[in-house]
Order: sequence, then C-alpha cells, then structure tokens
Amino acid sequence: MNVLIIGANGQIGQHVVSKLQSSKAHRAIAMVRKEEQRARFEEQGAQTILVDLEGSIEHIARAAKEADAIVFTAGSGGHTGADKTMMIDLDGAIKSMEAAKLAGVRRFVMVSAIGVHHREKWMESAPYYSAAKHYADVWLTQSGLDYTILRPGRLTNEAGTGKVTATVDLDPGSIPREDVASTIVASLENPHTIGKAFDLVSGDTSIEEALRSL
Repeated sequence: MNVLIIGANGQIGQHVVSKLQSSKAHRAIAMVRKEEQRARFEEQGAQTILVDLEGSIEHIARAAKEADAIVFTAGSGGHTGADKTMMIDLDGAIKSMEAAKLAGVRRFVMVSAIGVHHREKWMESAPYYSAAKHYADVWLTQSGLDYTILRPGRLTNEAGTGKVTATVDLDPGSIPREDVASTIVASLENPHTIGKAFDLVSGDTSIEEALRSL
C-alpha cells in the first residue's frame, strides 16, 4: 500500500512514516511544506513531496496520485491563533478529502481528538480547535470515502506499549504518539475499521484486538 501522510513532519506523522517504511508491505509518501523538511524522510527512503496544505486542492491531489490511502495528521499547532486552526485543522482537512476524491483515493484515515464529537465536552480553553476537529470529522463521515477516524487523548512522547483502549466514548486519558501511529498503520491494514470513529487512549488490550472489537 502506498500511503500519503499529510502532516508527515509532525510528531505523529514522523512515527507513521517510520513504521510504514519499516514494513515489508507498505510505502510512505511524506507530504511536507518546507524544503528543509525533506532530508529526514529521504534518509529513510520515503518518497517526499513538497505541498503547502493552504495551497490548492489540485496540488494536494497531484501529491496523492500514486497513493492507495491518505493519512491526515496535520495540525496548526498549539502556538497559532484561531485563524490558522481553521485553515489547517478544518479547511486543510476538507481540502485533503476533496483532493482524495479528485485523485481517486478512497481510503482516508483522520487523526482527530478525544471527545470532539460531543459539543458539551469541548474544552473551554480550545473551542476553535474542538470545533475545527468536530466539523472536519463530520465532513469526512459524509464524504463517501472509506474513512477511519481516530480520536486520541492527550499525546505524550513516551515509548509506545502497543496496548490501547479504543471505543466510541472514553473518559479523558493519555496515549504515546507512537501508539497512535501504530494504530493508524493497523487501521489501514484492517478493513473492519472502515466507517468507524473511536476515542483512543492507553490501555491493556493489544492494538489489533482493540480494533477487531470496534
């Protein structure tokens, strides 16, 4: 499977590229927006494409022309304003879905955030972020694409354990970014996850078993 990772230079994206490249079955296509970000992925043997997510849908579609699946793990980051959150986490996500359809790519995995499917649970400190993630997810469920939506809890940089809890509604929790990346790759390999959206935190169940139980 050729997988386009949108947001490859982010911390989750880097893990996804590494895991795909170490697999015998898949090939990563890293989409980055800065020339200086290419070297990291080219050293791993990953194809790298320079595209700005705030650019045109057609540019994103050209990046996806060789892809069998798209992983969207881009984000504006915690230090930007509401304008960038809307342009990347919402509009960038929707443009990526439109680009997928334009390029004929049906499989689309979205990294969202825990609890954003419930408006009453949106954090007062991040309403723009929660709204952006919520409506991007809604758009994806109505897009006709073969989607999977992962809503991870608070992200950490601890080493992954390979053990998670995955279900529709979870209390707030945390999860290593590496385990989120492993769940993304496992979701791509498991057709049972198509059409599923779920919260994801650390737990006691193997990733493969957790996904089979969705």
